[in-house]
Amino acid sequence: MHFTTLQFTSEQRLDDGVLEREFILGEIPGTLWTPGSAPAPVPLILMAHNNGLPKRDARLMARARLTAAHGYAVATIDAAGCGDRPRSAADEQVRAELRRAMQAGEPVDEIFESLVGPLVEHAAPEWRTTLDALLALPEIGGPVGYSGWMALGIRLTAVEPRIAAAGFFAGGYVPRAQREEARQVSIPLLLLLQWDDEGNPRQRALDLFDTFGTKEKTLHANTGGHTGTPWFELEDGNRFYDRHLK
Repeated sequence: MHFTTLQFTSEQRLDDGVLEREFILGEIPGTLWTPGSAPAPVPLILMAHNNGLPKRDARLMARARLTAAHGYAVATIDAAGCGDRPRSAADEQVRAELRRAMQAGEPVDEIFESLVGPLVEHAAPEWRTTLDALLALPEIGGPVGYSGWMALGIRLTAVEPRIAAAGFFAGGYVPRAQREEARQVSIPLLLLLQWDDEGNPRQRALDLFDTFGTKEKTLHANTGGHTGTPWFELEDGNRFYDRHLK
C-alpha cells in the first residue's frame, strides 16, 4: 500500500451534473469525474489513453464524462512520459526514430518494443498507486473496471486483483511481455477492434484475443480506421461494466 496523499487542485460541476476534479498525487497529475446523482460509494473505472497522449485528450474526456453520467467514478492520469510530464532524451530519440521509420515505410516492431515496453513498465506502478488513493475516498467503492490502452491494461489486469472487468481498444503496439501476460488475464473482457486500423495489423489483434486466458471475452469489430470507433460502442461498454461492476 502506498501512502502518498491525493490533493484536489480544482473542481467544476458540468452541465450533465458530473463533478470534474483535477488532482495531484505526488508527481502524478490526474482527473476524477464522479456522477451527480448516484448514491455513494460508486464503482470506479480507470480510463487510460494510448501511448503517451495527455489525460486532457478530447476523446478520452468525452468518454469519461458519459461514463460518469452513467453512474461511475472515472479516473485518468498522465503517467510517466505522458501528457505534459517530461520525457527523457532517450524517449524523445526513440519517438523521432519511430516517426522517421514509419514515414520511410521501414519495419517498426523493434522500435515500438523499445518505446512502449518502458512506457508500460513505468505507468503500471503509478496507476496502482493512484488506485490505492482513489479507493480511500468515501465517494468511491469497488469493484473496479479498466478502459482503454491495451498494452497497459494487460499488465494491470494481470497483476492487479482489484480490477474486475476490462475493456481494451485494439490499438497501439502490444509488447512481447504483454502478449505473454495476456494468458494470465482471467477477468471478463471486451475488446474493440477497428477492422481497417492503418497502424495496427488486424491479425495480430485477433491472435491476441485468442491468447487471453479468460473464458468470458467478447470481440466487437467495426469498419473504419484507428480513431473511427462508433459512438454506440461506449453505450455497449457501459452495459458491459453494468453486468460486472454493479
